[in-house]
Amino acid sequence: MRAKRCVYVVTALLSLFLLGPARPAPAADEPSPAGRDRSWPLPGRPAVLRPWDPPPTPYARGHRGVDLAAPPHSPVLAVAPGRVSFAGRVAGRGVVSVDLTGPGAPPLRTTYEPVRASVREGDEVTAGQPLGSLEPAASHCPTTCLHWGLRRGTTYLDPLTLLPPWLLYQGPPVLLPVLGVPLPPAA
Repeated sequence: MRAKRCVYVVTALLSLFLLGPARPAPAADEPSPAGRDRSWPLPGRPAVLRPWDPPPTPYARGHRGVDLAAPPHSPVLAVAPGRVSFAGRVAGRGVVSVDLTGPGAPPLRTTYEPVRASVREGDEVTAGQPLGSLEPAASHCPTTCLHWGLRRGTTYLDPLTLLPPWLLYQGPPVLLPVLGVPLPPAA
């Protein structure tokens, strides 16, 4: 009987770990839960060529975003819902910035470059909506890449933190063996 109870407890804990606690569905006027309204900024799951590497001081060297591999002219997608705050050229490169819908002041802002914009300043966008296409510009990447950034005010943040784990990691969940729990007796 005790072994059977242990199996039930382990099964319940694994279910809770893998599926998370049960949550009521949001009301129609509430935003969807964090992570359900998120998307990679490129189709599929792009390779990260260079990760976020914050500088030790505001003016020091570092990488204030993430470089994602993609072929030229790939669609560039909004990561989360928001409003386009800039769509134009900076230093000869196409840039799109989106202020994300959500709590916090100043709002989170995502940036994408080099992008030939198909949106304009003031446009409302949803997660996964095309913002433009990846320009085949010379860059610091060994291949064509999208530089994706995230800021709150003047503070740069890791853009990968916007994506929920199920978007970041591929593959099915793996159950590890439970050691030291006896099998229930045969019926």
